[in-house]
Amino acid sequence: MADLDNVLIFVKVAQYESISRAARSLGMPISTVSRRLSGLESQLGVTLLRRTTRRVSLTAQGREYFNECQEPLSLLQDAERVLTQAQKAPEGLLRITVPVVLSDESFLQFLSGFMRAHPRIRIDLHITNTFLDLIAENVDVAVRFGDLADSSVVAKRLGQNVRYVVAAPEYLKGRERPAEPADLARHECVMLNAKNNETHWVLVSGRRKAHVQVSGPISSRDLHTVSTFVLRGHGIGILPSIYCDEHIARGRLVRLLPKWSSPPIAVFAVYPSRKFLPLRLSAFLEALAAWRSPLWIKD
Repeated sequence: MADLDNVLIFVKVAQYESISRAARSLGMPISTVSRRLSGLESQLGVTLLRRTTRRVSLTAQGREYFNECQEPLSLLQDAERVLTQAQKAPEGLLRITVPVVLSDESFLQFLSGFMRAHPRIRIDLHITNTFLDLIAENVDVAVRFGDLADSSVVAKRLGQNVRYVVAAPEYLKGRERPAEPADLARHECVMLNAKNNETHWVLVSGRRKAHVQVSGPISSRDLHTVSTFVLRGHGIGILPSIYCDEHIARGRLVRLLPKWSSPPIAVFAVYPSRKFLPLRLSAFLEALAAWRSPLWIKD
């Protein structure tokens, strides 16, 4: 078997197409790099590189060898970095983006506890309902609700969220309560992400599914705003349990169509790549998975 150090030298030379640049990258004399390359070629019994005064290029056999060596060697280097980092405490800047629903006290308290447990990690928190491009925006991890359109990211499922149909007693006063989902079309509704103040709601009850087109006086891209206007009696809304459980218990909201709810909405932590996670990101993902969040139910 070829000496792995010699294979590394060969891969570096192939990547840089230069012995001198590879030598600088490796911190080795040019003469040593040339000697080790010659030794590798002698051991394998093939010519891997064509050398001229201006550049170095791969032979056909050299290209095949490079294609086979590059990825396994990279994985070995990653494994070595993981072992090295395992001896260190998580540190550095962690860039996180979460939807507005996670600006509530429970998540901020979780984040505070995480920072106390890992004092060498610094947090850059971006709260927005916009799905940021993780790579373009240099984001380490995002928490997202619902189906994931971007198949290029790595997704770790955290749980699921269910939303209820609710209204304030003030709105219901003098109005006939809906008995079936279709009745919602006759009511004023407070909506999330509606177009022209109309939107399509899907409700489920066991194996039954209902589709209803609703409309109303106001819509918003922010659940906090939807919750506020539902509480103020402007219409019926579909709200996550965190927004309505306490209000239902105190009589500020009434759950309508109690046998019906939204379909389960999956919650994910997403990040750009599973290859060689920084220790700070691994620590955050582990803590997030262990957190008993009021915002979702673990599967």
